[in-house]
Amino acid sequence: MSDVLRDIFERSVRSRIFKDRKVLLPDYVPDELPHREEQIKKLGAILAPVLRGERPSNVFIYGLTGTGKTAVTKFVIRNLMEYGKKIGLFSKVRFASAYVNCRQDDTTYRVIYRSSEEIGCKLPFTGLSTAEAYRRLMRFIDRLGIIVIVILDEIDFLVRKRGDELLYRLTRANDELRRGKISIVGITNKINFIDTLDARVRSSLSEEELVFPPYNAIQLEDILRSRAKLAFHEDAIDEGVISLCASLAAKEHGDARKALDLLRVASEIAEREGAPKVTIKHVHMARAEIEKDRVTEVVKTLPLHSKFVLLAITQIYEGTTGEIYNRYKVLCRAAGLDPVTQRRVSDIISELDMIGLVNAKVVSRGRYGKTRITTLNVPKHTVLTVLSEDMRLAPLIKGYRYR
Repeated sequence: MSDVLRDIFERSVRSRIFKDRKVLLPDYVPDELPHREEQIKKLGAILAPVLRGERPSNVFIYGLTGTGKTAVTKFVIRNLMEYGKKIGLFSKVRFASAYVNCRQDDTTYRVIYRSSEEIGCKLPFTGLSTAEAYRRLMRFIDRLGIIVIVILDEIDFLVRKRGDELLYRLTRANDELRRGKISIVGITNKINFIDTLDARVRSSLSEEELVFPPYNAIQLEDILRSRAKLAFHEDAIDEGVISLCASLAAKEHGDARKALDLLRVASEIAEREGAPKVTIKHVHMARAEIEKDRVTEVVKTLPLHSKFVLLAITQIYEGTTGEIYNRYKVLCRAAGLDPVTQRRVSDIISELDMIGLVNAKVVSRGRYGKTRITTLNVPKHTVLTVLSEDMRLAPLIKGYRYR
């Protein structure tokens, strides 16, 4: 056994900081959810009819990332199941839930497969048509006479990639089923998501709606303190660490997930250093590390032309849409790629602004009117490093990296 690795492993096993690390992970659902009592009550009331053997209304849950949408949904479902078992309800009424993250299961077949797996219906991972997989799932639900609550998290991601055909089928499923029933809980960050759907789907899908507001700094601090009691040994966190994590996350649209990530990564950095406790220094180090990882992941997944536009912005650093478009065309010609229109590039800049890679703001130029100035909003070196991994972009980056 390597002496270096033995020290690392022993430090991890006998951590002076962590008591239960999983409490800070994004998929952990605690026994209490501070500052979401109103949303818990409303969702509980919407889903409660299942306890009487009735199909609950469909419900759509809206809110920015990290506002507790998924945690509240899982919390209510868990308590619903526990209550049903406690009163012996399952001998009279059969109901089940199926949770699907549509960003991970991003095809219609995979959503059907995951939903089937969650309720005990066995389907092959491949080899069936989507229509046949759907029929088998419906037959299973009808044969057992169960009420299924299907939770579609990040549903906008699936619809954007594959359309709303699956939602249409699910909203019409209850017309086909004789004994079983299906209810849908849709979770999305897009407030106007319903407006993007076909009118046939809209008319029967969004029977109830819940909107989750962002957390403020005080609420985030309460959430972090309640998790910290479970996650850390006593005196493992310096004064001010939790307040700083909450304050930084509150600036990021009240994102509780961001706050928890900051606290967790800061604690992991402190543990790797062998520090006796987590300090404010570790929080700032964690913030830089998380930002770098986020930028890397986002840039890697951009479409090809979005990468070229981002490279154009990186190379000129600040410019109007026209200036960026001119640089983009030069890059496309150098790569042997047909450029898209200036209007499409303008849309791409708006998309890059929305995900935080660039900052596009409209400024007044007096009698010359208004124009949009776009600047890079993330570290240039990180962007260029990621873009250079694409063979089509790598030759274009050489020579510009440190200008």
